[in-house]
Amino acid sequence: MGRHRVVDHIVGTLAGIGVDYIFGVDGANIEDLYDAAYYRADITAVLAKHEFSAATMADGYSRSGSGLGVIAATSGGGCLNTVPGLGEAFASRVPVLALIGQAPTSLDGRGAFQDTSGLNGSLDAHALFSAVSVYCRRVTAPEDILTALPEAIAAARTGGPAVLLLPKDIQRATLTAVNGSAVSTNHRDRYTGNPHPIARALRRVDGPVTIIAGEQVVRDDARAELERLRSLLRARVACVPDAKDAAGTPGMGSSSALGVTGVMGHPGIADAIAESALCLVVGTRLSVTARAGLDDALRSTQVYSIGAETPYLPCTHVHTKDLRGSLASLTAALTGHGRPARIRVPDSMLHSELHPPAHEGPGIRYRDALTVLDRMLPDAVDVVVDAGNIGASAIHHLPARRGGRFVVALGMGGMGYSFGAGIGMAFGRAADTGGRTVVIAGDGSFYMHGMEIHTAVQYRLPITFLLFDNHAHAMCVTREQVFYGDHYSYNRFGPSRLGAGLAAMFPGLRSLDVADPSELPDALAAALDVDGPSVISIECSPDEVPPFAAFLGNSADAVSQPSTTQKEHVNVVART
Repeated sequence: MGRHRVVDHIVGTLAGIGVDYIFGVDGANIEDLYDAAYYRADITAVLAKHEFSAATMADGYSRSGSGLGVIAATSGGGCLNTVPGLGEAFASRVPVLALIGQAPTSLDGRGAFQDTSGLNGSLDAHALFSAVSVYCRRVTAPEDILTALPEAIAAARTGGPAVLLLPKDIQRATLTAVNGSAVSTNHRDRYTGNPHPIARALRRVDGPVTIIAGEQVVRDDARAELERLRSLLRARVACVPDAKDAAGTPGMGSSSALGVTGVMGHPGIADAIAESALCLVVGTRLSVTARAGLDDALRSTQVYSIGAETPYLPCTHVHTKDLRGSLASLTAALTGHGRPARIRVPDSMLHSELHPPAHEGPGIRYRDALTVLDRMLPDAVDVVVDAGNIGASAIHHLPARRGGRFVVALGMGGMGYSFGAGIGMAFGRAADTGGRTVVIAGDGSFYMHGMEIHTAVQYRLPITFLLFDNHAHAMCVTREQVFYGDHYSYNRFGPSRLGAGLAAMFPGLRSLDVADPSELPDALAAALDVDGPSVISIECSPDEVPPFAAFLGNSADAVSQPSTTQKEHVNVVART
């Protein structure tokens, strides 16, 4: 502590820009960073059980809106374990900074243990991490950190992981100069697009407007601005699956919410778009998962887009890295004398659902469980959903909470994401909102990364883990049944009692199994009231088909008929 090392500079800089936590797993080639964090009261190094989960903790912390998510990992297998987590952040454009330890530079290319310098036939970490990041730099001289760190932070803030490869001798080196480039704390120091083309189109539009809201709305903290624009246009609004909390929660245009787009979404959205004179895509690229079933409708109407990424469909696009500012500018341009005059509002809203075939197997039905959860979850609860049949069901059926986040990882769809992401979100949000985080995952995801529940126990985090135990990789079972004639199954597990098992493993953890629907409300009430983490393992069936359009075909029973719900009280845009 008598000198200022590179790691001291890194940790001090991160604390200075408001980073509260570094998530990771310790090891020989990253231990100096942990040492530097120990001596600071304004930043905490959190120990995960696995580097993938540490990466998803950083991802979840970032998605919570609490600031830049940071992960630290050691060399070799440790750093390789981060790749799928960083891949998710890259595909979903989540700001994450990865600090990756490396063997000392003196051993580069000399057969050192865990050498990833790329020299003399060794694995090339720079090439590897460049593929899953928006910025990657190997720091080979102590003073280089003065420029590399601010560059990495700035790159991550544009949306995606930034990676610094840090050899151990560089981490430990003394910095003789500390007057490097300052790191800007102004999150709005970025390009704000001019929405004039969209304003001009909206002034000319003759008919209804539909908005599709995406993940950038939440990332740029632009939900209020989106709602003001939606209200001005009297537009109906749909959300992509990984942005359920972008719009449509109570107080945020819920009376005009169409639901979720895509393969796990609400099919009536296609009719709403087809009936529209203009569709405005806000803050999303509309991947195949998000636009499944919408292509014909989108081709039939004018499509305009605003956001940091151009959508995967023909449209007029306005580029902006500050969606909050751009939406505010667009609303201002459409008020007063610039208001649209011929926007019309339909008499009724369309609400529809996917209807899988009825199932009478053992355990609790997905929708029944989610209906109970919807009834009992209070405001400000954050929901993190994992992959699989229960994930599809939660996306389709469970609304986001007022003031809460609803996170699902659809960039790569890695199973087990929710355990680390929920922990990262709890670290970021619990102190600010006083709310709880609810993780919804299947037993397959639990077997991959569910031991992070121990991390929640260690730090006494307010998280309730709902483990839907169908003794299978159930989405794969469904695929075997639908696409391969149900002649065999590789994807069914043996029986388990996850609740009782976790209660025995982790003393003090409230954890139980529920197989009877009548027991679920009381179990949920108790689990949500615990001071710290809790677990409910919910018995369900691997043979229940989830609300997932690819499994349902075009049968008449698969889609419910449109129904009339609350409508707007005016038929033209309010004059301001």
